[in-house]
Amino acid sequence: MEKLKRTLIVWVSIYPPLTIILAVFKEHLNALPLALRTLVLTVILVPLMTYILIPFWTRIFDRIDLLRRRKKKIKNS
Repeated sequence: MEKLKRTLIVWVSIYPPLTIILAVFKEHLNALPLALRTLVLTVILVPLMTYILIPFWTRIFDRIDLLRRRKKKIKNS
């Protein structure tokens, strides 16, 4: 279950900003060669994911897990 949780966190961290960046800068990015386009995207996305999005979503998922465990504990009492 932990791997699934980590997979979901990475997915919700990368999909929205990647989609937004591609939509907003489509014309500028399409003018670049593929290797440079990939470099630009990774320079933006990797720090954003590492320092902001993954920690944010990890806290959210941890809170959800905590609430589920509390609810289950109360139910079993």
